[in-house]
Amino acid sequence: MISLEKEGGYWLAVIDRPEKANSLTPEMLERLCEIAEAAVEARVLVLTGVGKVFSAGADLEAARAGLATSPLWERLSGAIAALPCLTICALNGTLAGGAMGMALACDLRISVPGAKVFYPVMKLGFLPQPSDPPRLAALVGPARAKMILMAGQKVPVEEAQVWGLIDRIVPPDHLMSTARALAEDALGAAPDHAAAIKGLIR
Repeated sequence: MISLEKEGGYWLAVIDRPEKANSLTPEMLERLCEIAEAAVEARVLVLTGVGKVFSAGADLEAARAGLATSPLWERLSGAIAALPCLTICALNGTLAGGAMGMALACDLRISVPGAKVFYPVMKLGFLPQPSDPPRLAALVGPARAKMILMAGQKVPVEEAQVWGLIDRIVPPDHLMSTARALAEDALGAAPDHAAAIKGLIR
């Protein structure tokens, strides 16, 4: 349910469980962690999904069994954020719940039109993973972070782009070609050069 395609330094990880809104089981989340940790060998890592939803976060049954508060979410976002390469989240649809963490940890976020982003931790009675609120606030500001995390708003990606959460909105049939085009300079650069630029921005 998580596939990985490698083309030279271009790594593409795909969440493929569209019949369940790409919700993640513990095994799927563990696999994403392994991919992110191994991507120190990549020049570019792209995350995307199949269907109309990028990911609904934790699978409902798994969430009830404790996945919603699993340290795997923080392990995944931490591994992505620590990568020296360019990371791109290509949202094929709505982004929800714990899946927000991996998107926030990426360098760039692009999306198809009509998608929404939301993180209903207040409603569900969970705390977000520790690194998610500061990363969200760094992108959109404290008030808008509270709009998502405390007011539970489902924000259209068109509005999220104005906020700074989404970097580009493209038609569905151009999503992956756009991700690839954004990757070209990083793919052509020496790994230590890309890492140095990323380090300066940090």
